[in-house]
Amino acid sequence: MRVGDIAPTPLGDLRVVEISDRIAGAYCGKLLVDAGADVVKVEPPEGDPFRRYTLTGAASPEGADSPLFSYLNSGKRSVTSCSDDLLAGADIVVLTANRTEAEAQKLDPQRLGEIAPHCVVVTVSDFGWAGPWAQRPATEFTLQAASGLTGFRGDPAGPPISIGGELGEFMGGVWAAYGALALHRRVRTGGPGGHLDMSMLEAVTLMQSGEWLHSQLLQVPPVRRSVEAPSIEQAKDGYVGISMVTGQQWLDFAAMVECPEFTEVPALQFQIGRWDYREWIRDRIDPWLRARTVEEIVELGQLFRLPLAPLGNGATIPAMDHMQQRGVYVDNPAGFRQPRPPWLMSEARPAPLRRAPSVGDSDGERPWQPRASTSTASCGVRPLSGVRIVDFTAFWAGPAATHALAAFGADVIKIESVQRPDGIRYSGGMRKDVDDWWEYGWVFHAMNTNKRSVTLDLQSPDGLRLVKELVRKADAVVENFSPRVMDQFGLGADVLLDINPRLVLMRMPAFGLSGPWRDRVGFAPTMEQIAGLAWVTGLPDGPPIAPRGACDPLAGAHAAFALLAALEYAERTRRGQLVEVPMIETVLNVTAAQTMEYEVFGQVMERRGNRGRPDSDQDVYPCAGQDTWVAVSARTDAQRAALAGLTGGALDQWLASRDAETAVETLVQQGIPAAVVISPSLVVENPQLLHRGFFEKLDHPSTGAGWYPCPPFARPDGVDAWLYRTPPRLGEHNAEVLSQLCGLEDAELDRLSADDVIGTRPKGL
Repeated sequence: MRVGDIAPTPLGDLRVVEISDRIAGAYCGKLLVDAGADVVKVEPPEGDPFRRYTLTGAASPEGADSPLFSYLNSGKRSVTSCSDDLLAGADIVVLTANRTEAEAQKLDPQRLGEIAPHCVVVTVSDFGWAGPWAQRPATEFTLQAASGLTGFRGDPAGPPISIGGELGEFMGGVWAAYGALALHRRVRTGGPGGHLDMSMLEAVTLMQSGEWLHSQLLQVPPVRRSVEAPSIEQAKDGYVGISMVTGQQWLDFAAMVECPEFTEVPALQFQIGRWDYREWIRDRIDPWLRARTVEEIVELGQLFRLPLAPLGNGATIPAMDHMQQRGVYVDNPAGFRQPRPPWLMSEARPAPLRRAPSVGDSDGERPWQPRASTSTASCGVRPLSGVRIVDFTAFWAGPAATHALAAFGADVIKIESVQRPDGIRYSGGMRKDVDDWWEYGWVFHAMNTNKRSVTLDLQSPDGLRLVKELVRKADAVVENFSPRVMDQFGLGADVLLDINPRLVLMRMPAFGLSGPWRDRVGFAPTMEQIAGLAWVTGLPDGPPIAPRGACDPLAGAHAAFALLAALEYAERTRRGQLVEVPMIETVLNVTAAQTMEYEVFGQVMERRGNRGRPDSDQDVYPCAGQDTWVAVSARTDAQRAALAGLTGGALDQWLASRDAETAVETLVQQGIPAAVVISPSLVVENPQLLHRGFFEKLDHPSTGAGWYPCPPFARPDGVDAWLYRTPPRLGEHNAEVLSQLCGLEDAELDRLSADDVIGTRPKGL
């Protein structure tokens, strides 16, 4: 399938029309361009406003596009009008508009379906197209507040703190790209096109760790805001990032910093229990940290297998040795470096990096020829029905990827073992009043619906034989271990692709399969620290604050997109391949503006607290009641004028005596984006999310009924419910899967259980 020495892109002849006025739509288009799609950008004759927009507020040189615009739009074509002929030839239309805005542009999905029955239309709006908040004004800042993301970050002595940057916009963009490819697969397999109505509030809510399930499953009060202890701490020559997810990591940290007393307090085993001891902990580690450089601490941490990291910012990230040796940064034709796409494939390659288009550069070109409709089936089948995935992932990022795939219909078989269950089943807290306490992990519950669980001891001959049989009958394998683990099991890429040459093998290591950091331990907070997100999160006069894992689901969504692109390639060429999606490179792609704007303008993006980007008038303000806050964000002249007219220019005084919910309703009725800052545990009470059905109720055999998160789309035609199976109990589907796919009978299953090759209870309990 190669032409000379040129590798093909994973996507074939895919045609996309992008009509977008926000980062989410542009990033969706960028992801599709990188994978090989032909993307036509529709913009007004005066040009997309993002051509002039910078996150630091610096002015681009006269006649030049901003670095962010060039990054998001490289390789696209530009037109200044949207004709029916153009739409009739498109496979995917990406439109950032609510229902009213779309109707005003005569871009109703039903009409588009009549023009092009094969077409997939993805609409991106703040709240989706239906529900009591559908027309409500919003910004990234107010969406974070409404989702609970803001409400659990920050010292209670000060205000809640939003995540710096536009993380939610990028999350929305990758979900839109994933959904577009998933529904397009239904078209490729003989089904109709359709409309995916995406809500940015739902995409942002998927970046929090299901805290409402935490409250329900562990029977604890709603979580309040705090800061990890320890987290980002002062070393001799700068800040060092510290992340500890497991109890064993806490014990190892205590040994590293020579504080054995840390092991004598049971509450410290879990992150949530350390807050009450934060000053006691910091008093003991501070002298140790300040006597050592960041590099010394990070290197020592690797010996203890601890996820420690230097804090990166726009000036420092590209110079890190790991980024340089892996070739992460590539040249944009506009004259700066940017991170490459966050996936590497052994058979296919990203599209060449080309210039962003000038305004209307394709206005005179003939539109694509219309596609012939090939639909032979109704909508009654889920888009990924028939795709089987063997899932070795654990914790959050990997399961988030397969969670998205399972919701769209893939058969996901989760592989654990009684010797080593998925650690997220019990990281963060345990129930002591139930026998099966490992079944109560809230992040596990949130990210593992619709999957089947099989336990196999991969260090046993029987376990290895059976997992190879499952791989032989799979379309894809997904794993997020450190690079050496699968090879140690005897399940390296060469072995798996020899077993199944059409297999898509996706590996999601923290730092990649090569480079000096290859074997380092890393979780999402580690990536957020290295890639600059932590640097821009926090108060201007305070230390950086950890975004708290939001990049786990962000990495998962990127991996799900890349897997679908690789599956399309496999179905087109009958060739499988290795796909590498390092978490660090997904995060670098969403913080790219920091490094690009430093290179072009010499300005480092700094912490602005809740003030947001330079063109915003925004903050969080206390209201009547104890520790009650409202987020307000005015970006346009009309919003600023409305705010001044309503409050007399003294917003803080106006809010101080008012009930938060009443004040927000008054503000939004005047067209001013605002939201109550809520605990993430309380997001299940949001009327818009309830109306849209973002939460679906499932009755788990151990934990009872609960609300579970869904993909951030209204259910498309043919999908009555996103969720059809509770998160699996350990080994729940051993007999079902191993008899159906491996031909085992009851006597063999009994023998394997007696030998602990399979089981339903962690070994030793």
